[in-house]
Amino acid sequence: MAIIIPKNKSVENFIGLHLYHTGFSNCSMRVRIALEEKGLPWTSHLIDLSKGENLTLDYIGINPNAVVPTLVDNGVVIIDSADIIDYLDKTYSPTSLRPQSETEQQQMYNWIYLARDNHLSIKTYMYGNTASLKKMKRTALQMANYRENQTFDAALLDFHERFNANDGFTQKELAAATAVINCCFDKINQRLKDHTWLAGDSFSLADIAWLPQLIILNVAHYPFDHYPHLEQWKNNIMQRPSFQKAILDWLPPTQK
Repeated sequence: MAIIIPKNKSVENFIGLHLYHTGFSNCSMRVRIALEEKGLPWTSHLIDLSKGENLTLDYIGINPNAVVPTLVDNGVVIIDSADIIDYLDKTYSPTSLRPQSETEQQQMYNWIYLARDNHLSIKTYMYGNTASLKKMKRTALQMANYRENQTFDAALLDFHERFNANDGFTQKELAAATAVINCCFDKINQRLKDHTWLAGDSFSLADIAWLPQLIILNVAHYPFDHYPHLEQWKNNIMQRPSFQKAILDWLPPTQK
């Protein structure tokens, strides 16, 4: 569980659930869906990535990775979206978002960890294939500050070093990221061929972990038509009230 002791002590005085997030962020979407599915009241703290608000010392003092989302629950800080949704489901009831059997729960965690472990491949694909993200290269000063202050996640630092290089990601790097994503969706498509949900017989954290990937990758024109069994699964989730409240209500107008 990614619970940390923040350097920015102001958040330790927060009462209730507070979420630092961005509208068009797959990891933020996961947490918002979980919050809405469980009917939990929460306070929004929007972070504008385009303005570098995640790179300020105040925010890095809350989340040393300088990324969104960050959940603060009565002063307790959790910084990884996979851990956050698991924490919310374990901590707050009713409305469980996990299967009942231990076998199916392990299956759920396998899907969650697959999404988490391959998040940099998704970021590489997005940053390499989305015009608006290609423009988000950091200045030399921003990168220098980032190197100095983000000392928590070496892989994430390497990602931004490569993205901010003169030519950005190479075609080889983009091809490798695409291959990883294709493999993930091959597995999902195969599962959904004979099942309504990714784990067990009901909507769970596994589905929450993966739906946002479809939302953001669609903007990068990822070829989802190669995976026909995802369509009904996606439509089933889009009918849930949480989809409107957690995703559509927070998307920029150009992404809706």
